[in-house]
Amino acid sequence: MRIVGGAFRGKKLNIPDDKRLRPTSDRTRESLFNILAHNRECRTEHGYLPLKSRVLDVFAGTGALGFEALSRGAEHITFMDNHPDSLRLIRENTQNLSAQRYVDILSRNGTSPGNAASPCDLVLMDPPYNEGLAEPCLKALIEGQWLKDDSVIVIELAAKEAFSCPDEFEIFKEKTYGAARLVFLKKL
Repeated sequence: MRIVGGAFRGKKLNIPDDKRLRPTSDRTRESLFNILAHNRECRTEHGYLPLKSRVLDVFAGTGALGFEALSRGAEHITFMDNHPDSLRLIRENTQNLSAQRYVDILSRNGTSPGNAASPCDLVLMDPPYNEGLAEPCLKALIEGQWLKDDSVIVIELAAKEAFSCPDEFEIFKEKTYGAARLVFLKKL
């Protein structure tokens, strides 16, 4: 698996040997970042996300989404996962990209993330499919003050997975790519 755009374009990311993780496909990642780069809901004072933004990659797995954001101009990435193998992969990928000064790695469950050091502009969330973790994670991120008032959240779900948008958010775009569905939200 490789970074598909930006400063790290073409750089290889380490992935697990087993099938425990389901990294976001290159096509889906490219589409996600194209939507961020061209949708008016994703425009900030610095330009389109992720440019100069603070990003949270929840249920980070290999870190592919967060590293893609960093490659495309994000200022800082916080990776959050609670599986030791995922944390090891994220550390390895951070080192391979020489990105240590732009990255924090937290060993935490996405549904109980604790309090944020700084709120984020963009949240990239790829929970395990069909486990209903997106809604409780969103509520926990609000409680822990992880989100700015106009934060954008992108959730990757299974194509037919149920999702009930909490009242604090508004869905502004949804796209399906094979087995994956991307849901774009804005915090109200």
